Amino acid sequence: MPGADEPVIRDNRKIDPETGQARQSAGSDSQDAAGAGSANGGAESNTSGAPGSDTILLAERTADLQRLQAEYTNYRRRVERDRVAVREQAMAGILAEFLPVLDDIGRARDHGELTGGFAKVAESLEAAVTKLGLSSFGQKGDPFDPTIHEALMHSYSSEVSEPTAIEVLQSGYRLGERVLRPARVAVAEPDDSPADDDNDEN
Repeated sequence: MPGADEPVIRDNRKIDPETGQARQSAGSDSQDAAGAGSANGGAESNTSGAPGSDTILLAERTADLQRLQAEYTNYRRRVERDRVAVREQAMAGILAEFLPVLDDIGRARDHGELTGGFAKVAESLEAAVTKLGLSSFGQKGDPFDPTIHEALMHSYSSEVSEPTAIEVLQSGYRLGERVLRPARVAVAEPDDSPADDDNDEN
C-alpha cells in the first residue's frame, strides 16, 4: 500500500498500451447511465400521458361517429321524402288522365243512363281510383274557397251570408292533400241592395 506522501499516478490514456484497445472512461459510463435514465424517464412520462391521449382520441372518434350517423339518418329521410314525392307526382299524373272519364260517369249517373254492365264497370273504376287515394270534393252550399274552387259564374243572392257555391258545374278532385283539379262552381254573394234602397228612401 503506497504511503501517504507517495504520488498517485492515474493512467488517463484512451488506448490501453498492453491490449491496444480503446478504454471506456468512467465519465462516459456515467453519461450513458444518465442518458439511459433520461430515456427511461421519457418513456415513463409518455406512458403516464398515454391514458389522457387515449381518452381524447376516443372522444374525437365518438363525435365523428355520431356526426356520420346523423348525416346518414338525414340522408335516409331525404331519400324517403323524395321517393314519396316522386310517387305522388307520378300517381297524380296517371289519375289526372281518368278525370274526364269520371266526369262522363257522373253525367251519365245524373241523367239516369248508368245502368246494366256499364254501371258495374263504372263502380269498379271509381272504387279503384278511390283505393289509390283519389277523392272528389265540391258540394252545393259550400263556402267559396278560391284555393279549391274555380268560379265560372257569379251572382248576388239575399239567401246567402257569404260567398257560396250555389251550383257545382264540375266536381273537383284531390290526391291526398294535392288538388288535381279545382271544383268549378257558380258563386253567389250576399245581396245588400234592399238595405241600400231603404237607406235611399230615408
